[in-house]
Amino acid sequence: MKNLLFMHNQQAVTSSSSIAETFNKQHAHILRDVDVLKKDVSNFGEMFFETIEPDSYGRNRRIYLMNRNGFTLLAMGFTGSKALHFKLEYINAFNEMEKALTQPRQLSEKEQLMASMKLSLETAGEIEVVKKEIAEVRDIAENQVTLDHGEQRRLQKAVAIKVYEIESDPAGQRRMFKELYREIKDRFAVASYKDVKRKDLQNAIRYVDAWLPRKVS
Repeated sequence: MKNLLFMHNQQAVTSSSSIAETFNKQHAHILRDVDVLKKDVSNFGEMFFETIEPDSYGRNRRIYLMNRNGFTLLAMGFTGSKALHFKLEYINAFNEMEKALTQPRQLSEKEQLMASMKLSLETAGEIEVVKKEIAEVRDIAENQVTLDHGEQRRLQKAVAIKVYEIESDPAGQRRMFKELYREIKDRFAVASYKDVKRKDLQNAIRYVDAWLPRKVS
């Protein structure tokens, strides 16, 4: 559930597209409901942020980002035991993410594993054997040429976060999405961001994090 949240304007948010997918609802219906809510809660602070993101075909579509208050208000209308379960998980994920913002960073599972492996290498006396095994595993991973669905989502979210950080105007955001995806394709010599090699994922994310748009003449 945490993977459905990310940072926007220094707060944890989720998107209308993620909510539609999680709750098995039509995205158009979610947009319709938020349109109504946004008008009714305009005096209670900004809960919903309209923007765009690419769909599975790379076409820009209108979406809403929403903070915890916006999500809670929207989800009040979702009924059934399954919906209740998802609502509670979403709210808990919001709480944990917001709590994490005020706490020292903890090591991820991958970082903990790497630290444990390093300690084992230093004490086991089998460094060369383990290095060979790691190299073989890495080679196998790199031969799985392109990004899987989850890795594509990571790159999509990195692009979206970068664009939303730089530009608040929807027209400017549409231009930046096109420009950034085009530069990713040029930088990694692929026909689509989906064709980026798995071994290049971190390089692609770093490229996006450091990216700046060209000046419009």
